[in-house]
Amino acid sequence: MRLNQIRFFLAAVETGSIRAAARKLGVSSPAITKGLRQLEQELHVGLVERTRHGVVATPAGRAFVTRARVVQSELRKAEEEFAQFAGGQAGSVTFASGPTAMILIVPEALTLFRRQCPDARVRIVEGMGPAMLPLVRDETLDFAMVFRPEGKLESGLRFRPLFRDDFVIAARKGHPLRNEGSLARLVDAPWLTFSARDPGWVKLGEAFSSAGLPAPRSMTECEQFNSMITLLAQTDMLAPIARGLLASPFARDALQQIPVVERMTPATRGIVTRADAPLTRVASAMVKALTAVAREFARRE
Repeated sequence: MRLNQIRFFLAAVETGSIRAAARKLGVSSPAITKGLRQLEQELHVGLVERTRHGVVATPAGRAFVTRARVVQSELRKAEEEFAQFAGGQAGSVTFASGPTAMILIVPEALTLFRRQCPDARVRIVEGMGPAMLPLVRDETLDFAMVFRPEGKLESGLRFRPLFRDDFVIAARKGHPLRNEGSLARLVDAPWLTFSARDPGWVKLGEAFSSAGLPAPRSMTECEQFNSMITLLAQTDMLAPIARGLLASPFARDALQQIPVVERMTPATRGIVTRADAPLTRVASAMVKALTAVAREFARRE
């Protein structure tokens, strides 16, 4: 199995066309076709299927995509690290963060990181934890800063805890329910959340259940943080959010906490990496910066 065969395979699957894969890689279409045929012969299985609409991966091909991306990613990392040793390119890091950490942790951490790696290429993906874990597994992402996944973490991934987030109930300033003081008075209120799997919403459901109350029925999902803050500020919806967000410039002038006697249990935020692949020096520097800022944030909180 050769590395160019893997590159040909991934390009064909990702572009959906032999011709497009050839253009992307700067080689001829016959070279792509020959490389794919050799790879299939070596693996003794069909990886792609030619249709009138282009190239699609077979079931075996879809299974091989993840492995192939890991191989390609590890090769890219090795090339970058060797170039750094030789005084060449500065390297790169790609990571994911949820909206809360993006506001409270990432800006300061990026400033700290730039003092050590001023020329490194940085790509940040904003997204919720469950959707980011597969991207860490196949090394599309170097790591993800997310809440601890529910249940047992899948094999091949490692979770490094950083700090615990407290959740509070947020509403627009002057909300008519601001002085109710109990979840029992909020059951019938309209609620807003990032998703049904968002840790804040899960912890809110646990608090309702512990108090012997039914879960709220009126729930709206909004996956964009700025849109969520706008909806909270301009409607009578309530939302469970991380306490630190209320003090952020995005929220402090428009939102307030609704204090209740019931308490939501905290959730642990940390960094997920692959267990069997070391981070590059650049990615390690970013993790170190995020860790330093996160721990200082936790100390202040």
